[in-house]
Amino acid sequence: MSQIQSHSDANQLINETSPYLLQHAFNPVDWHPWGPEALAKAKNENKLLIISIGYSACHWCHVMEHESFEDSTVAAIMNEHFVPIKVDREERPDVDDIYMSAAQLVSGSGGWPLNAFALPDGRPIWAGTYFPKDKWVGILNQFATLKDTEYQRLEESADQLTKGINTLDDIVVSDVPTYSPKDLVNIGSTFLEQIDFKDGGRMGAPKFPMPNNYEFLLKYAAIVSDERAKEAVMTTLNKMAQGGIYDQVGGGFSRYSVDDVWKVPHFEKMTYDNGQLIGLYSQAYRLTKDPLYKRIITQSLAYVEREITSEESGFYSSLDADSDGEEGKFYVWKDSEIDEVISNEIDRSLLKKYYSTTPNGNWEHGNNILLISETLESIASQFKITVEEVLTKINLLNTQLLEEREKRIRPGLDDKIITAWNAIMSKGYIEAYKALADEQYLRAAESNLHFLLRNQMQDDNRLNRNYKEGRSTINAFLDDYALLVDAMLAMYEVTFDESWLNLSREFIDYTIAHFYDTKSKMFFYTSDVDPPLVARKMELSDNVIPGSNSIMARNLTRLGELLDDKSYLEKSDQMMANMWANISSAGQPSFYSNWCQLLIEKIHPVYEVAIVGSNAIEESHKMMESYHANATFLGSIMASNLPLLQYKHIPGETKIYVCQNKTCKLPVTEVDKALNLMR
Repeated sequence: MSQIQSHSDANQLINETSPYLLQHAFNPVDWHPWGPEALAKAKNENKLLIISIGYSACHWCHVMEHESFEDSTVAAIMNEHFVPIKVDREERPDVDDIYMSAAQLVSGSGGWPLNAFALPDGRPIWAGTYFPKDKWVGILNQFATLKDTEYQRLEESADQLTKGINTLDDIVVSDVPTYSPKDLVNIGSTFLEQIDFKDGGRMGAPKFPMPNNYEFLLKYAAIVSDERAKEAVMTTLNKMAQGGIYDQVGGGFSRYSVDDVWKVPHFEKMTYDNGQLIGLYSQAYRLTKDPLYKRIITQSLAYVEREITSEESGFYSSLDADSDGEEGKFYVWKDSEIDEVISNEIDRSLLKKYYSTTPNGNWEHGNNILLISETLESIASQFKITVEEVLTKINLLNTQLLEEREKRIRPGLDDKIITAWNAIMSKGYIEAYKALADEQYLRAAESNLHFLLRNQMQDDNRLNRNYKEGRSTINAFLDDYALLVDAMLAMYEVTFDESWLNLSREFIDYTIAHFYDTKSKMFFYTSDVDPPLVARKMELSDNVIPGSNSIMARNLTRLGELLDDKSYLEKSDQMMANMWANISSAGQPSFYSNWCQLLIEKIHPVYEVAIVGSNAIEESHKMMESYHANATFLGSIMASNLPLLQYKHIPGETKIYVCQNKTCKLPVTEVDKALNLMR
């Protein structure tokens, strides 16, 4: 934004807090934020709505802004014939879901930027994604003409689309079936049919990390002793860690790879991806103790602390793909730039060999994406040093590259703080704490959760979704509650502080009161205190982030077991039953991976590990250093009223009880013996 621009030059977005909306505040398009005022204006002026949806780190959103929304000729058409509305999809995923559903019904696909045309009441007529300027002008003129000459046709289209959107989430309430181990094996086998065992991830391009998929496969591999499932996870984690999708110098993952070998990323970094991936690598480290995974965890959390953590302990949303007007410019290196930074010739040769750079660049425009294509052993042999010496050298050289990179123009930062995504990152920190026993990671998670409770929790246990510059705004959605409870339950497991359980129960009860649908026995994405949209949607499947219904179902199971609350367990059982037909018949069960994790718990009873006594926390941490595919930890230093802990406290002793289905084996006092009982 130019320093000489004044608020008088701005449109209605100038008073918003979203960085994405503020990016458009000085467009000649007369943008309005989503809300009743914009819809009322459209009705009063008898105009169609243009609802344009994107997010701050979206490359093609920026392209369309520069080509069309900054063009005064295009803006004149939009302003004369329409009421233009800009939406940040990260702030308002409920609005995005409505118009994304419309785009998918119209064309079978969707993406961002998302541009929808709608009647003044918000009912969509048509929706598409990115359009170059000439095509966009043609579409604008076409709808302006249709509005004047064939309004009835637009009404009919809106009726059809709205009916279609409202039927997308239809649920058949089903009897609770008996799931069998064979059901799980069938699903696991279908999962593995889609895996690229050479380069990891799903076959084909682009490649998205999809961390929950591999969390499921990791559990599945352990539960059914499937070595091929374990191979799928390890290949994927290794290839991502070595690829260009991972920031080899600074840590953290980009959102996806445009190719099928993880080489060329779409360079934006999302908090929700990195929180989940840190958790996944932490689980894999607990299983394998692979030093590569430890490096990914520590380096990525250093990135989180350095670049996306606020002074108040909140986590910012994302870093843009672009910097200085060019995608990836912040992260790539020309051969000559490396020469300028690394003065020692041998060190320079080692670095270039390690990161697969070439004099003319391994990517476009003479640039190199840093990635690892040779083994450490091979590089050590070529330079006649040990593997340990290679890693020591690379760490030192990375520090030099990072210092030089910090002088560059930085990618844009989306500094809004979203409750759901902060909870994801907090859980990532907790998983890293389990894996590496670094107290700083636990403190970071605790500080963040307290920040959310202090700033986002309102009266009557209601949450807000968005926080920026001291302002807490936008009534929270189901994923905000579900993911916060998920993180708080994880925090309970590593601290045995029952206040986290009590808060979890309060938030669960709030969601049941305000989001639960007694007809379908599932949860709506929006609260009943929100102004209604043209459809009240549900998140049923899992995607890059698991769907809020599957997270809620798993929360209800865990909390139901810990508190011995049958009503929670019954709700979870019913939700799973409702989804079973979709999951069991899915050609791509990867879109139900979090439901599949719940399926594991329904088929193979969870180990309830109760540890009671003065050393309870220390003993639990020793146990958690190992990977447990299907276990819940609970405990207390003193006597507790939790059903699974009652009558187990013996003064002066620390006992470990390994239980299943609330039936406990004889207590033991040694971690090794407890682990044997779980085997």
